[in-house]
Amino acid sequence: MSYLFTGVVKLRWWLYRKRVLHDQHLGCLVVVVGNLTVGGTGKTPVVEKFARALRDRGRRVAILSRGYKSKAPPMWKKWWFWLTHTAEPPPRVVSDGKEVLLDSEQAGDEPYMLARNLPGVHVLVDKNRVKAGEYAIKRFGCDTLILDDGFQYLPLKGRLNLLLVDKTNPFGNGFLLPRGILREPITHLKRASYVFLTKSNGRRDTELEELIQRHNPGVDVIECTHRPQYLQRLGEPPETAATRLPLEDLQGKRVGAFSGIATPESFEKFLRDLGADIVFTRRFLDHYRFVPSDFVEIFSAGLEQKVDMIVTTEKDAVRIDSEMPCPVPIYYLRLEIDILHGADDFDEAVGRLCFEAARTPDR
Repeated sequence: MSYLFTGVVKLRWWLYRKRVLHDQHLGCLVVVVGNLTVGGTGKTPVVEKFARALRDRGRRVAILSRGYKSKAPPMWKKWWFWLTHTAEPPPRVVSDGKEVLLDSEQAGDEPYMLARNLPGVHVLVDKNRVKAGEYAIKRFGCDTLILDDGFQYLPLKGRLNLLLVDKTNPFGNGFLLPRGILREPITHLKRASYVFLTKSNGRRDTELEELIQRHNPGVDVIECTHRPQYLQRLGEPPETAATRLPLEDLQGKRVGAFSGIATPESFEKFLRDLGADIVFTRRFLDHYRFVPSDFVEIFSAGLEQKVDMIVTTEKDAVRIDSEMPCPVPIYYLRLEIDILHGADDFDEAVGRLCFEAARTPDR
């Protein structure tokens, strides 16, 4: 099955490269952020950081997401639209740049989190991101589109392809799905304009860097890490600094941790490295929708173990009812991206990557 999947992926890429299938240009800067693997490489903090930096430099930014578990119209309906010349419904607008219009269940976890953290940035959800991009340009006057998890979305032409590689587990066992974790062959590193090594500990991995350069000679490699910033009390807006705790407050505290993400080990390691004494953990499937009985069990464990606090991830926090009574305080750990190698800082990287790309023709 893995070999069959590999053949389909290569055929699809060949059809687009030979112009049998056509990608579309929307006449603005399109930044594609994605990866070659399934699982968490830390895309959302990178997308957020890029969108904020571009917004602060005067660009009108829209983030285009397919939306987790969003449903495309059935095939018969698509045929009906085509036969009757009926326009398809518009994309879902998670944020119009002024306010958040949908909740996490309607929008998906990452789009909702991005909309909440990025006032002034438009966030749209649709599996057809060409349609979503056209809508963002016409409806909101956007001049910059960021495709969240868009490396495999070939119908929309990107001027800049930012490929994220998880340094702790770059390519799994080297096989494509379902035998491995790859969505595309490792040789498709050649499609990247820039490579971001995420979750770095600061030590160089010459073997990985040589592999990247072998498949994409001369590509710029920017090494970065996800750095904890603070703890935010659940149920409070992210800008409410009064309900934040400094990371030093984790030192020596008895902590319960739960998460529903692809790599819970990295989240739990953050807490331990910050000095927390993790007395119990609960791990759920990625994007798991919590039900009340989950919190009955979590709070029971917290009270039994006499924890000082319960900590989760920001992505999980958006799926929790903020009005839920909490006998033990729940906080989420706020993470942001820091550049370690390849650029002086993130703003310099954004300026070098995006603004130089905006002045050059499509490749």
